[in-house]
Amino acid sequence: MNILIRPIVTEKMTKQGETLNRYGFIVDKRAEKLQIKNAVEKMYEVKVIAVNTMRYAGKSKTRYTKTGVQRGKTNAFKKAIITLAQGEVIDFYSNI
Repeated sequence: MNILIRPIVTEKMTKQGETLNRYGFIVDKRAEKLQIKNAVEKMYEVKVIAVNTMRYAGKSKTRYTKTGVQRGKTNAFKKAIITLAQGEVIDFYSNI
């Protein structure tokens, strides 16, 4: 099971990374906090202090087209906020 799916790179998470040393990731829905902590420490070689997780349900979406009403649903996902030790930094832009 691949624990970390992708990092969250938004203005809010970038600001939290700079001020509070927190970083966000979209993770596998079945992943536990300890698994997420170990995956981040192994991948980025940093010391993780805390892991907070949130589950998001899929939203219902409707759009109107020539052929009629199209109904659908977005994917459900799990988000993890990682707090690192003082002095530790994750640079998402280093390998671009």
